[in-house]
Amino acid sequence: MLAINLCVLLFSFTAADAAPTESIRTIILNDGRTIPGFGLGTWLGFVQESKSKKDEVENAVKWAIDAGYRHIDTASIYDTEDQVGKAINKKIDEGVVKREDIFVTTKLWNDAHARDAVVPTLRNSLKKLNLDYVDLYLIHWPIPQYHNGSFYDVDYLETWEGMIEAQKLGLAKSIGVSNFNQKMLERIIAKSSVKPAMLQVEINLNLQQPDLREYCRENDIAVTGYTPFGSIFPSKAQSDAPPPRVTDPALVKIAEKYNKTVPQVVLRYLVELNVIPIPKTVTKSRVEQNIDIFDFQLTQEERDLLKGYDKNYRTIAPKNWINSKYYPFEKD
Repeated sequence: MLAINLCVLLFSFTAADAAPTESIRTIILNDGRTIPGFGLGTWLGFVQESKSKKDEVENAVKWAIDAGYRHIDTASIYDTEDQVGKAINKKIDEGVVKREDIFVTTKLWNDAHARDAVVPTLRNSLKKLNLDYVDLYLIHWPIPQYHNGSFYDVDYLETWEGMIEAQKLGLAKSIGVSNFNQKMLERIIAKSSVKPAMLQVEINLNLQQPDLREYCRENDIAVTGYTPFGSIFPSKAQSDAPPPRVTDPALVKIAEKYNKTVPQVVLRYLVELNVIPIPKTVTKSRVEQNIDIFDFQLTQEERDLLKGYDKNYRTIAPKNWINSKYYPFEKD
């Protein structure tokens, strides 16, 4: 009896002290649909290194689905829609998931901002994806620009009307924007009957965008954060990038406390900011590692420490677009 009581006491102590386990949260969008609060990004850059790597994204998406991801992010300019579609359809054919289990986001590129170009462009993306609809369609940038580099003048309000048409046709279940600033969001909300369901922007330790996130919270717009690792990897950091790096002692200490890696701690922090991170990788172990962040919670002290790394430093701010009247960032 004594042994049994000791076992019960030990179990009670362990259970009480263990970090709470949760699943990937589901976020309700302002149009009533839901989106998984974690996803896989599929941008590898604008130029593929070799034809032998044309299945990199397909493999990553298949690994991701097997690991529990249900949210995949792509875009027409990434040139990965076909690989994303192949992976999803293979997993559907294998019976691993149903189409309705997977949330697929793709984006409208800058050369198709005219209202009557939006639906045909989305149809082309759907053909590459081999899907009947996407769950979320975003205006990738507010900047109208032809492939030859020249700017043209199409107000993003006109583009937004094309997005609304795509939603009415059922080609996109939800619609939103990417790389828009607060003033642009305010203008869409004031001038349109349909509010963006999502804003996708760069969010990481060096660029936490608290004011923009708060505005979105107040206006019921969900936020997806791309480039969630920012400059933490030395090999990818620009010379002017502020700290931290993955070797930062304070971050390493937090990671060791939870038996996690520094990138996992960063992703967990973004989740606790109510941001949907979409880390990109084509390495199986990292695909699996990135999503393994739902068995611990950061303390307020740890969150305050991570908050202190915010330096309003952008990893991605294309200066070649600075002369566009629709450039969304502050001009130096």
